Amino acid sequence: MTLPAAMSVAPQEQETPRPSRRWRRPLDVGLRLAGGVLSVLAATLTAVLELLLAPLRVGGYLIGVAVLVAVVANIALSWFAVEAVGRRWAVALPALPWVAIMVVAADRTSEGDVLLVGNWVGLTLVVGGAMTFAVMAFRSVLAPAPAPRRY
Repeated sequence: MTLPAAMSVAPQEQETPRPSRRWRRPLDVGLRLAGGVLSVLAATLTAVLELLLAPLRVGGYLIGVAVLVAVVANIALSWFAVEAVGRRWAVALPALPWVAIMVVAADRTSEGDVLLVGNWVGLTLVVGGAMTFAVMAFRSVLAPAPAPRRY
């Protein structure tokens, strides 16, 4: 006994409508741009937070929590920038404003004020934070190239 064509058990190929791909490229570029801007803003915010934490003392002794915050935050910022922008050079996006803020903070104003005092916390903060960005940049250079994206 044969089945009629309408009752065939063979899977029928149905044409599924494919969404338009015209919007994908501009959306991707917009999201990458937003990720880059967000990483710059986050680096600025964390640099200010670290400057506020640098003189923190417990029992009259400097505790250096700003150094730990700087290293952890700079690792996260570097990773986020590379992932959000999708390019290896993106690690420079959070590094540049962070270093610029630290350089300005370490300089004495005309009134004699200084935001980042030259004690062990200030020196370790600048060196540790900058070295974190350098190590993350080096790691992103050594990482294998990402697979090309298709649109």
